[in-house]
Amino acid sequence: MKNDKREIDCRMIRFEQVCRGAGVKLTHQRMEIFREVARTDDHPDAETVCRAVRKRIPTVSLDTVYRALWLFGDLGLITTLGPPRERTRFDANLRRHHHFVCRRCGLTRDFYSDAFDELRLPQSARTMGSGETTHVEARGVCRKCATKEEARSKRKKKKGVKS
Repeated sequence: MKNDKREIDCRMIRFEQVCRGAGVKLTHQRMEIFREVARTDDHPDAETVCRAVRKRIPTVSLDTVYRALWLFGDLGLITTLGPPRERTRFDANLRRHHHFVCRRCGLTRDFYSDAFDELRLPQSARTMGSGETTHVEARGVCRKCATKEEARSKRKKKKGVKS
């Protein structure tokens, strides 16, 4: 499903603002790659984005598309669905459960929740089809990464005081 022009324009304006604020170059390829993701609610994969962008920029490579999409994710302009980027994970635990995924190191751990198990699909999702199961994936920062980040922050503050 395509978004309306006003929504696409708002997303493009935010894209430009975030890139400029982060000192990221606004190349023609990056703009077209982001525009392709912004124009649809279909959650395209990199290959789909690449095929569509190639209609406008025949020389764009799949590698360029992947690098741009990961950059956009790092900038908070898009989110990912499914497994983390480095590798697909496999799970032999067939009991009903959910996952916590560290967005820094990729640590993935099971957790159990009766409340999440009982989640009912909202009407907006039921209009798309019948749901068979729900799975919650909580993304955040694990304790180990949070501790490292806190220590790094303290070291920076300490160095700033000595300067």
